[in-house]
Amino acid sequence: MCCFSKEAHVSATSIFARPSKAGQYIVYSMKLKAAEDLAMILPIPTPKASKEDAVTFINLEKYPTFFVKMDSGFPVPPPSRGAKSEEDAPPKKDVPKLKVVEVGSFVASFVPTVKDFARVDEQFRLPEGVWDKLPQYKDFGFAVFKLKKGEQEVHPMAFEFPRADKSKLFLPTVHIHDGRVHANAFFDHALYCQGADTGMRWEETPQPAEMFMSLKEGKDIVDPKGHVYRSRMVGNFKNADVWVG
Repeated sequence: MCCFSKEAHVSATSIFARPSKAGQYIVYSMKLKAAEDLAMILPIPTPKASKEDAVTFINLEKYPTFFVKMDSGFPVPPPSRGAKSEEDAPPKKDVPKLKVVEVGSFVASFVPTVKDFARVDEQFRLPEGVWDKLPQYKDFGFAVFKLKKGEQEVHPMAFEFPRADKSKLFLPTVHIHDGRVHANAFFDHALYCQGADTGMRWEETPQPAEMFMSLKEGKDIVDPKGHVYRSRMVGNFKNADVWVG
């Protein structure tokens, strides 16, 4: 779920999920444009009465290409019939490198329950009454990232949390970008996971992750021996989170 305490324009969201010893990893990245400092709030299915130190935040500042490398493990689809060949295509421009945000560009905290938002600065809370319209999160905890205003590509934000339901992976995809809860929303998401039964709808890398990911920079979040699965969500969809398993 990408909930923002102030109005924001978000695109190119990437989310990775994998089971861990403590529960589950999530890595989250996006492009963001906002006129004010704001917070991104990710509800996470933690057990009831989780302690304030239940979530471990992981610094991936030095691995801004986490999702670029992950994408490189998937085969490039062949060009469709009638498509211009690479020789006919105009010369490609250099792809700009991902911007590495300073460590101070955001800070993160774990909010154990909805009631605990009273302990968060008012500018980093959702408008009054929003949580009442989202009863599915009444027993959730919340990972909160404070972000600066402006236009930026946020380097991957990663954390590990204990999960209440160990049978499924959780990917936070519900949208709240303008302070209101909409039944449907426009998605521009690439979802990735390991360690779950994705069925036939997800793409699979032909090689294990150790062949295309930097395990040292990735802080052991990715299983080196496991393949990675990907699903793209682009267009209008029901405004809901994704569960895999």
